[in-house]
Amino acid sequence: MRPAGRPGRPWTLRTRLVVSAVSLIAVVAAVIGTVTAIAFQSYMYGKLDDQLHSIAERAERAERPPGAPLPVEIQDAGPLVFVGMGGQPLGTIGAVVADGSVTESKVVVEDTGKRTQVSTRALTGAESRALAAAGAETGPGAHGVGLPGLGSYRVEAVGTSDGTTVLVAISADEVRSDLTALILVEVCVTAAGLVAAGIAGAAMVGVALRPLHRVAATATRVSELPLHSGEVDLAERVPVAEADPRTEVGQVGAALNRMLGHVGSALEARQESETRVRQFVADASHELRTPLASIRGYAELTRRGREDTGPDTRHALGRIESEAQRMTGMVEDLLLLARLDAGRPLSYESTDLSPLVVDAVSDARAAGRSGDGAWGEEHRWRLELPDVPASVRADPTRLHQVLVNLLANALTHTPPGTTVTARVRAAGADRPWVTLEVHDDGPGIAADLLPHVFERFARGDASRSRNAGSTGLGLAIVQAVVAAHDGRVEVRSVPGNTIFSVRIPAGPVYAGKQ
Repeated sequence: MRPAGRPGRPWTLRTRLVVSAVSLIAVVAAVIGTVTAIAFQSYMYGKLDDQLHSIAERAERAERPPGAPLPVEIQDAGPLVFVGMGGQPLGTIGAVVADGSVTESKVVVEDTGKRTQVSTRALTGAESRALAAAGAETGPGAHGVGLPGLGSYRVEAVGTSDGTTVLVAISADEVRSDLTALILVEVCVTAAGLVAAGIAGAAMVGVALRPLHRVAATATRVSELPLHSGEVDLAERVPVAEADPRTEVGQVGAALNRMLGHVGSALEARQESETRVRQFVADASHELRTPLASIRGYAELTRRGREDTGPDTRHALGRIESEAQRMTGMVEDLLLLARLDAGRPLSYESTDLSPLVVDAVSDARAAGRSGDGAWGEEHRWRLELPDVPASVRADPTRLHQVLVNLLANALTHTPPGTTVTARVRAAGADRPWVTLEVHDDGPGIAADLLPHVFERFARGDASRSRNAGSTGLGLAIVQAVVAAHDGRVEVRSVPGNTIFSVRIPAGPVYAGKQ
């Protein structure tokens, strides 16, 4: 049983159309069958009443065949002489009624001794009482009555020439049987017709809805296209045969084609705008490298010159060098992102991640020394490497930059004394990718910042220290490089447990061991 409040499975358009058509046919068939049954009943009872009326007229005249001797059993039948004469159907009843009771009765029955002849018998007490009650209630004309043991009858009362009231009745069972057979045939034919109509309707509706299915298939293919970034070729269109505006399905197809054309134009405009922006960033970054290098060089030359400079001047020159160096790093990062966005090809080769991690952690450990060279307050670094090669098909230079950025992020945004673990997991039979994780037990990333950490120029809150400074582009570069390798990068963070996880498809070295 479906749980309360749970919506049922919606019917498809094909199901609704077939059910509607079959329901309409069922209603029409029911109306036709009902009218036919009523007309047949009226016709058959009319014929039966005509036959009853003919027998009633004979009873009223008390006819006897002229010059022909009567059968012995009805020679003294009196007003009921018509019952025993030939030509009466089996079950014909004649009864004399006086003072509301049957005084004399005859019913035509089949002779049990001679199947080809008929005979008469008197009604039983129950049959007589039921017939007398029907006779007391009947008015002019024929009426229906049920007699126990005999079945359904049509009864008519007549008065003879001597003033006697005679009830004439003939069986209506044959008419009722014929009517029941007609209704049964109508029900069977209607049921078979509805089944045939359902099968044929399902086939016809399926053929009629094929153009709509093709329109839906076009929309589905468009929905699967990567439209969020990059150059998009929106060439999918509904076929011309299904875009005829003179039909309902064609109107849907034509409207979808117009919408796809509008979306395609918008995407082309967006792509042109993004291309111009990327080109501008790349050109600007490239042009800024030279003046920034000159600023750093002149500042360092001035600071190291022979002329004596005051402390304020030396401090200013140091700050110029520091900011020029920071701007140089930012420009380099912007230039790299612009090249990755433009889809510049990478130098792929089979690369083992373990040596890259060792080198990157060694560099980060050296960068994390305190200013006086002591090792007491620096971060604690740990390595967890597999016993087998963790090979991927990748650009080793770019992957090294991913490692450097992730470790620099942990070094920059966690306080001294934090343990940073670089972990590599090789591919296996149940996971066709190599996993790289950088874990730290620092204060974690704020929940509101967590969904945006890979955005460009994302800034953390004050809970993650910024002693070494940051351009805000490191994690954006990580995501761009990993995406260029068909990989995926994720982050999970709570206070005391922050994990950056990178997954990259396994390289040919592992694949060759399958």
